[in-house]
Amino acid sequence: MLIVLTLVLVPCLAGLILLFLRSDFLRRIVVSVTVLGVCAVTISLAFQPMPLNDAGFQWHRHDLHWLMILGEIGIGLYVLYIGAVRRNILAVALGLAQGVVIGAFEFVIATNVHGTQPVYVDKLSVLMALINGIVGGGICVYALGYMRDYVETHRDVADRRPLFFALLFVFMGAMFGLVFANNLLWLLFFWEITTLCSFLLIGYTQTEEAKRNAMTALVMNLAGGLAFSLAIVWFYLETGSVELQALITSKHGLALLPAALLCFAGMTKSAQYPFSRWLLGAMVAPTPVSALLHSSTMVKAGVYLVLRMAPVVTGTAVGVLVAVIGGLTFLVASLAAITTPEAKKVLAYSTIANLGLVVLCGGVGTHAAVWAGALLIVFHAVSKCLLFLCVGVVEHHLHSRDIEAMSGLIQRLPHVALMMLIGMAGMFLAPFGMLISKWAALRAVVDTYPALSFFIVFGGAATLFFWTKWMGKLVEGSHPQTAVAREVSLDESIALYALTGATFLACALFPLISSKLIEPYIAGVYGQTAFLGEGNNIILGIMMTVVMLFPLSLALHRRSARIVEPYLGGANAAEHGAFLGMGGHVEEVTIHNYYLHTIFSEAWLARWGAWASAALLAALLAKAWL
Repeated sequence: MLIVLTLVLVPCLAGLILLFLRSDFLRRIVVSVTVLGVCAVTISLAFQPMPLNDAGFQWHRHDLHWLMILGEIGIGLYVLYIGAVRRNILAVALGLAQGVVIGAFEFVIATNVHGTQPVYVDKLSVLMALINGIVGGGICVYALGYMRDYVETHRDVADRRPLFFALLFVFMGAMFGLVFANNLLWLLFFWEITTLCSFLLIGYTQTEEAKRNAMTALVMNLAGGLAFSLAIVWFYLETGSVELQALITSKHGLALLPAALLCFAGMTKSAQYPFSRWLLGAMVAPTPVSALLHSSTMVKAGVYLVLRMAPVVTGTAVGVLVAVIGGLTFLVASLAAITTPEAKKVLAYSTIANLGLVVLCGGVGTHAAVWAGALLIVFHAVSKCLLFLCVGVVEHHLHSRDIEAMSGLIQRLPHVALMMLIGMAGMFLAPFGMLISKWAALRAVVDTYPALSFFIVFGGAATLFFWTKWMGKLVEGSHPQTAVAREVSLDESIALYALTGATFLACALFPLISSKLIEPYIAGVYGQTAFLGEGNNIILGIMMTVVMLFPLSLALHRRSARIVEPYLGGANAAEHGAFLGMGGHVEEVTIHNYYLHTIFSEAWLARWGAWASAALLAALLAKAWL
């Protein structure tokens, strides 16, 4: 298990070094070397036979366990301190409750329990590790150039880059620990580290809004941490085990309540309704934080845990309720994304929606549904991360997050706009993976609970609407505009081009990803698996070849393209993009998207989505208890 320890400890060590570095040059070296090393080790792990055992890992289990206990005590004391300073009674109460539960368990109920196999590496954990290492590493590299420009343009924000980069890498190390942990106590420890890091990253600017939104994220994730702690205690009292694999293979009667509590924890971390507010509030942080929380790591930890619980909840009322909450989240968040012109908020709602679809797959819990859910995680990670980072560049140049301000962006920021178009295509167009995954999810739902297809069909229609109108805004233009000389820095361009390539590769290599990583895991758990089929793979390859002509054609013909005057009934004025209106007045041609405010209300959707999901959650926990 040396490879697992390396992936957990190396990012944390790099974070410790970065905490004391103020030199941009040295910071770039440490970040680049660490990211390259982590990516190399993670890729090498993918070629190891699975599952890996933890032979030779015996001697330091006990020491590591007690170090984690000390770490949890430290995190708990800090949470109580923050709650007291911010006068947040709920944070203090949740922190105390979790401390009492875990303290009683560790020091009274199970003083010598450590688990026979604290680490377990299978294909699903390797898949998550690849996302964390490659996509998360790309975000860290991108942050080098972005945060340098951010400090120069935000003079009112203190330069706290050493802490910022330290938190990024500690976060990465904790995510590796989370996906490899089989001991639920270890998993909880890494779970809480991600909660604490996200709190500190969201509050990076130290404005009142940032502090308030960070506190919201902390409180909601503390609720999930408490549910996680209760699940551990209950499962140990029933079975004498604290191992994730033991829970997954247990009988429904023994594992259903802890599985429901872990699903609850997963839904808080993945910002499902009624917990979506913390993820929307995270938009106040710098763009790398938004990308980190929304695409590759934080929220993926939640849906990863729900997918792990799928074999336990499948075919039960608890599973159905989990699926309904995920479906409702997908539908409500997709409709909410229609109503806002703010780019980052659209991305946030889209993230919440797609995570809801993964939760729906986990609740259905069949082999086909879990296969679709794992695919959704992969394709969403690369496409959404690319979009967040591109929007960060656009915001830096335009000083606006408004989609309407991105009119004709293909002229002003041609390379960034092209990458945004590829990212958006990856989210909803054939043959990109998100559409394939949604089709697979719909098929799995129709085969088990056909009524749930309502959420996928109407949520998918809303998805089509808000992505299409944004793509149209990027390429429309009523008058010529001058391209920006320097669109991105070297660090940003490395990350953006790498993620653009990853978006294509993830789709082109989809059969390989499925056959080598996802299908073996599904077959190991369910004894059968799902796949796309050889004929469909051939069609997919042909479509990918054709789609590759799209960016090439734009790149080759952009310089020779001409902006022509639109036909305005013969009333064109002398200026570009203007016409003669009533009384001979010169009017500007403007094109605006529909946001359907009279049909959908963001506040109304949020309110009723939260209440409906809260009622379903209460029913879920009550059903599991009974």
